[in-house]
Amino acid sequence: MSIATILTVLTTLRQLRKREHWTHEQLEAHQAQALGQLREYVYEHSPFYQRFHQGLMDRPLHELPVLTKTMMMEHFDDLVTDRAIRLEDIRAHMTALQGDQRYLERYWVTATSGSTGQPGIFLFNRAEWATVIASFARGQEWGGLKVDLRHRRKMAMVSSTASLHMSSRVGLTVQSPWISTLRLAAAESLPSIVQQLNDFQPDIFVAYASMARILAEEQHAGRLQIKPTVIFTSSEVLTEETRRRVEDAWGKVLFNEYAATESGGLAAERSDHRGLYLFEDLVIFEVVDAENRPVPPGVYGDKVLLTALFKRTQPLIRYELHDSVRLAAEPPLSESPFALIDGIQGRTEDILYLPGLAGGDIAVHPTVFHQVMDTVPTSGWQVLQGKDGLTLLLSGLRETFEDEALVSQLRNALTQQGIVVPPIAVQQVAAIPKGAGGKAPLIKSNRTPAPTIQNPLPDTHEEVSS
Repeated sequence: MSIATILTVLTTLRQLRKREHWTHEQLEAHQAQALGQLREYVYEHSPFYQRFHQGLMDRPLHELPVLTKTMMMEHFDDLVTDRAIRLEDIRAHMTALQGDQRYLERYWVTATSGSTGQPGIFLFNRAEWATVIASFARGQEWGGLKVDLRHRRKMAMVSSTASLHMSSRVGLTVQSPWISTLRLAAAESLPSIVQQLNDFQPDIFVAYASMARILAEEQHAGRLQIKPTVIFTSSEVLTEETRRRVEDAWGKVLFNEYAATESGGLAAERSDHRGLYLFEDLVIFEVVDAENRPVPPGVYGDKVLLTALFKRTQPLIRYELHDSVRLAAEPPLSESPFALIDGIQGRTEDILYLPGLAGGDIAVHPTVFHQVMDTVPTSGWQVLQGKDGLTLLLSGLRETFEDEALVSQLRNALTQQGIVVPPIAVQQVAAIPKGAGGKAPLIKSNRTPAPTIQNPLPDTHEEVSS
């Protein structure tokens, strides 16, 4: 990391720490001022927003239209505020990207995997990138890791090593002599990951939730022998059973984080372990239903509308994220001014649609499957939906297990949802298949849902995730 970037990150982090002691009134005043400054800048420099918000520039945030990823990518060159930026040139830069290179020598580039049908590309200037890095540092500090240049630490990360993935880009920027980092691709073979972790012996362990569970099983079996002082999970649903298995392996040192490629850290767990505290000084976070209407605390939304208060290069105002989250109905015990997320049900793309007894299709949320599948004595599982029914993949069974008992449990759970239960098969595999980024999704559908939906999502509590 360059000296200029280090200084910018440290300055930003000091500002973030001060905001954590604000009153709620101070936070609201900051949001209003930051949003006003953002919109003033955007309306002057973005031709897209000049058209998109035409006639609405003096209206409150909740009256503005929703920005989708498809819309953003279609109007990319007009949406950004630097007229030198061209999407065609960015794609060429991405193809030839090496190390911590920047587009036009001043913009860091990240990209989503395109799991929702189209990759998203996101740019950050130095100040914005420093804020992203500081947002992740804040989450680590809440987990007990203060930035301390006097002591060397060893961090191991098991996630994506793709060059444009947010974690890889941040990792390349923050390389320093104070933190020795081992970066492993979650798509690597399990024996290789275990051997490298054993050799490295990290103090800090960061992983996808699915990998944390798999490696906890390796620790239980004695093949993995590490002693991390803190563990951070992100990017996937963290179920109660996964948390329990990880804590059984290494103690109560697990802290969950919630982040997005679009804007970096969004929320993180604190020592009270009651949920994830939103970084509301950096973003405005609207939890809404399918029609973009706000939902109250205590109720899961269908998606989130994100406004990144610190982004000027590629402004995101009411940007649609397909995350189903629930704000806590009760105020947090912490002195923090930030709102608390006490449940994240996973991305809405993971919802399965199955025929209902009354006709049409019924949305079956992953939580229905988690309640059944988390009872299985296994290191990993996956539910696959195909045209002929459901296949339950199981890996690393720890004891004798009856397939029919699992099928019966799931059949009963689906029947209670009013489902015409499809054929269900159980298959034992050596390892749960992973996507290109190394994630092992718990729920995966290869079926296009019918348009008629009979029921809303069940309001079943799920352990927070990212």
